[in-house]
Amino acid sequence: MSSPLRLAILGCGTVGSEVVRLLHEQSADLAARIGAPLEIAGIAVRRLGRDRGDLPVAPELFTTDAVGLVKSDDVDVVVEVVGGIEPARSWLVDALRAGKSVVTANKALLAEDGASLHDAAADGGADLYYEAAVAGAIPLLRPLRESLHGDRINRVTGIVNGTTNFILSAMDATGAGFAEALEEATELGYAEADPTADVEGFDAAAKAAILASLAFHTRVGAADVHREGITEVTAADMASAKAMGCTIKLLCIAARGTDAAGRESVSVRVHPAMIPLSHPLASVGDAYNAVFVEAEAAGPLMFYGRGAGGAATASAVLGDVVAVCRNRLAGVRAPSESAYADLAVRPMGEALTRYHVSLDVADKPGVLAAVAGVFARHDVSIATVRQAPAGTEPAGRGADAVLVIVTHTAPDAALAATVEDLRGLDAVRSIASVLRVEGGE
Repeated sequence: MSSPLRLAILGCGTVGSEVVRLLHEQSADLAARIGAPLEIAGIAVRRLGRDRGDLPVAPELFTTDAVGLVKSDDVDVVVEVVGGIEPARSWLVDALRAGKSVVTANKALLAEDGASLHDAAADGGADLYYEAAVAGAIPLLRPLRESLHGDRINRVTGIVNGTTNFILSAMDATGAGFAEALEEATELGYAEADPTADVEGFDAAAKAAILASLAFHTRVGAADVHREGITEVTAADMASAKAMGCTIKLLCIAARGTDAAGRESVSVRVHPAMIPLSHPLASVGDAYNAVFVEAEAAGPLMFYGRGAGGAATASAVLGDVVAVCRNRLAGVRAPSESAYADLAVRPMGEALTRYHVSLDVADKPGVLAAVAGVFARHDVSIATVRQAPAGTEPAGRGADAVLVIVTHTAPDAALAATVEDLRGLDAVRSIASVLRVEGGE
């Protein structure tokens, strides 16, 4: 067996401590799989005196000098589970340029400036692995990067945030409002004290950028992703979805298509949407994640499992550690970043989607014709219309009647303009709800 490979671990929180624990508990198996034992060269932390329980490491391995640890000649692989943009970016760029393999779970950094990491990896001839950055323990990124490299992926649709999926699943199951479901998620530990990154879609948008980059061989950043959260989803919306055989999920959607000029491009977005109960993602409940990939030759593929948590994420980290260590022993590196396609990212207005629009209207002759005329002016085709007296539909707000319209597929800009013009109709008292509909056509 070869000489030990030395790991620098940056961060020892929920994920980092699980990585350390698994390295100890599975040391013999990991050494057999790699062909060399693994040793921890050091663990960089913010505070040395913090109680870290019974982690099986010597106290002298902890250090606050992350820079010194990364630059040490005694380190072969850097494992980063700190998160955030800086100083993590500087640490990892230095490591990669020095030829040290990097394993990271930092989705925010990869989405914000993955280009710097990939460029540094190319400069240093080093491996950059990040399976744990999206969907926790679910083997997803490596299949996109390697297994499906011979295929053409047309669309990736996913539930990639466990917190929001738990909240929406609870709303669907119990009829609770957003605030009540969020409170339950917080009490059970599914939501952070400040849930903004989750409920406003920032976390999912970062993951969508990473997925799109791999699926379409194009550098996609967080700024390219259209983002909407779930804070405006109501119990009435859930009831309306149920009435049409749907549920509501926060989806990340990355799709290949053509832009207004007919050139091949991609659309990347994150927002809540109604999906039919027959869709594979509709049954994904609780805090689970799932990603539905549509490829030309392979057809539809589903990846499902726990998308967060210390143990699940640590499992993905260790899988990457094994891969990069085996590469180092063999004197090879993984395939470099594939961004040859360099496709443009379409603005949200050009994304093709459908709308579910619930209107509170006056119950009098001519209202439906007036509403339909607005849709026609924007070249938006109506798929279904349902009208009911006020009080019989959950979206009602004291108007004479409730009009629920579902459109056919159209550019998002045309749909948004239609909704805006509906606000100006005298017969429309209010627009009670607007949600996109996916997966039905």
